[in-house]
Amino acid sequence: MNATTEYRVYGYRWVVLLVYFLINMIIQMQWLTFAPIAREARIVYSATPLQIDLLSMIFMGVFLVVCIPASYILDKYGLRVGVGIGAVLTGVFGLMKGIFAGSYAMVAISQVGLAVAQPFIMNSVTKVAVHWFPINERATAVGVATLAQFAGMIAVNIATPLLITRVGETYDLHGMLMTYGIISVAGALLLLLFLREYPPTPAGPEGEDRLLTTEGLKHIFRHRDMLLMILLFFIGLGVFNAVATCIDQISEIKGFNIEQSGMIMGLMLISGIVGALVLPPISDKLRRRKPFLIISMACMLPGLVGLTVLGSYPLVLVSAGLMGFFLLGAGAPVGFQYCAEVSYPAPESLSQGIILLAGQISGIIFIVGMNLLGMMTALFVFIGMMVVNVIISIVLKESPRILSQDQKA
Repeated sequence: MNATTEYRVYGYRWVVLLVYFLINMIIQMQWLTFAPIAREARIVYSATPLQIDLLSMIFMGVFLVVCIPASYILDKYGLRVGVGIGAVLTGVFGLMKGIFAGSYAMVAISQVGLAVAQPFIMNSVTKVAVHWFPINERATAVGVATLAQFAGMIAVNIATPLLITRVGETYDLHGMLMTYGIISVAGALLLLLFLREYPPTPAGPEGEDRLLTTEGLKHIFRHRDMLLMILLFFIGLGVFNAVATCIDQISEIKGFNIEQSGMIMGLMLISGIVGALVLPPISDKLRRRKPFLIISMACMLPGLVGLTVLGSYPLVLVSAGLMGFFLLGAGAPVGFQYCAEVSYPAPESLSQGIILLAGQISGIIFIVGMNLLGMMTALFVFIGMMVVNVIISIVLKESPRILSQDQKA
């Protein structure tokens, strides 16, 4: 845009954000459907613990393959096409999972279809913010969109144990999976009806000279701070993915039941929502990213330590809340927006896809490691890795784009 371009914000941006919020929430529900009921699912499907974890790990494995193509489609064809593909796949395979709930093989196939949908939805968070929101609201918009992920995880951790029923020596999962399937279809239809690509006039500066996917990748991997952020998300997101997937096994070791397991994960995510409502808007207001990344990495560490070493259910809840507030409340949304800013002029969907890809790769490695090393041993390893994340956040440079807006103000 040239210097005379007039920017205008539209109330419809909140409608766009809402339907995006809903489909993002739903795909997270489909990802972690079995995490809070791992013990019950093992009985229903006569499966091993690793086979049940595999139903969540499928999302991470498929992400490795689909991430870059999804970012390319989002960049080339836009939000309506890219996120629309994700929405259609979510509705179709979410319903299929409910219809064939009694078959492990069909559920696994449905998970593959849902996993293909995930990068089309998740890689577009910052693109939605850039298209529809002024720069001083973008971390806030990303924070709200990120809330959807937490909300979906909260819903699935709390609701899933309540929606299954015991039948003799086994359990009935049909009602629960069909409920999630119907919700998936409804969310997909709402997004297809109400999502728009752009407002009538730009909401803020986007930049016209965007790099194509190949050039954007080269630019990202030559950028010091992006390389550091890829490592930071490799560790931080990987630890979260592993803990979220294996939370029932961790709880079983500590002697907690499935309701308590669901509440531990639920409180972590609720705290993440509170953090995402509080911290990204402050980051926008102060026009600073780096301090919030340092705070998030340093302050979540005591929470991870507590989750690892404490055996008291109330203290574990407090630890989970502390971990969620800082890691999810600031680390994810502020980190997403920081990467979009420091990697400019690479496409937002590409920068976000790369850091999410890093977290999916590590998530697979960490989950397998937890099953091989043992849950508690792996958690101690995670503590050491998160210390590395604190150091990474300290050596980052502040976002130049947010600083340039500060100078203009």
